[in-house]
Amino acid sequence: MKLPPIRPQHWLIFAAVAALFFAWGAWLMRAQAPAQPWPWLVQWQSTVFTPLANDQLSLVHLRDVQTGELWLQPNPEGARLLYRATVNEGEEAWSLEAEVGLQAAERDSLMAAAGVQPGDKEQPLGSPLLVALANRPIIALTLLPPEPMDTDQLAASLGQPRLTLELAEGNAWVYPELGLTAHLQNDELFFLYAVPRHLLQQR
Repeated sequence: MKLPPIRPQHWLIFAAVAALFFAWGAWLMRAQAPAQPWPWLVQWQSTVFTPLANDQLSLVHLRDVQTGELWLQPNPEGARLLYRATVNEGEEAWSLEAEVGLQAAERDSLMAAAGVQPGDKEQPLGSPLLVALANRPIIALTLLPPEPMDTDQLAASLGQPRLTLELAEGNAWVYPELGLTAHLQNDELFFLYAVPRHLLQQR
């Protein structure tokens, strides 16, 4: 029995099917590829998290790692001095907020100099204060990704957590040696929170 000749449109169908198979194979290979770490977060283990965990991270040290500015937050329960910055890595822009440790008298002095009262809106402070307060300690640090991120990349960057905790909403990966807690929901990273190690052990 003689087969009918292959027409040009048949070749187009064969080509489309072959392209689909190649695309499917490429997708499978990409899906199985290991997650890539965030290079900056790997670096921050030694430059930021470990010094903070050891209660040795100062404002000037953090400023040298990431340029930012000071904000005064005059809460009714007491003023807070915050260092804020944007960590730009590729197309991702993470938000950094770190609290600067101050004595009560220093808090009152800053509020008086800024002319604010408890409960007023927060406001930025001038860059000269970055020099004046350079040696003050950082007592807490929060990093927020631009959107919930894949936990596979977090594990590739920091390793598997030493401890996992169930929270009212989601769960937490705890890295005690870094004083770091990663807060997750639906297996996605929502934010990182770091404090001196001795404070984490008290929780």
